[in-house]
Amino acid sequence: MATKPLTGTKVFLMLVAFFGLVIGVNVTMMKLAIATLPGTDVDSPYAAGLTYDREISAAQDQAARKWQVSAHIERRADGAATLQVDARDAKGQPMSGLKFGGRLERPTDKRADLQVTLSEAGIGIYRGNATSVAPGQWDLVIEGEARGTRVFMSRNRVILN
Repeated sequence: MATKPLTGTKVFLMLVAFFGLVIGVNVTMMKLAIATLPGTDVDSPYAAGLTYDREISAAQDQAARKWQVSAHIERRADGAATLQVDARDAKGQPMSGLKFGGRLERPTDKRADLQVTLSEAGIGIYRGNATSVAPGQWDLVIEGEARGTRVFMSRNRVILN
């Protein structure tokens, strides 16, 4: 049986095909990685650094108030979730007239974050709904405002089934 000789042209074409395949796979993987990477945690680390002292001061002010704020979130089978916040002052009295808002943040993908608008459902009870909440790990962020100033902020990791 006669075999074809290995020529320089064949070797050259095999090398081009091999490296073309490797480069093609690398480019594809790079595009997929860039498309799925959510990016940095903050848009400007410099600006976040400048606000650090204000955040520490706000946390100290919040701790001094000794408010008792509890949250309960429940995900239903249809994917909707209900968030309820119970806000009480240092004496245990319900607090009315605050503006609370909530966010469900995915720890791994900022693009999946969901806003939850809360309205006062009773004295000191704030309630809101979110639709299309996927099961899994979320960071529940609750912020309370009084007269346009943030007076409360909480961040907790929750697992929704």
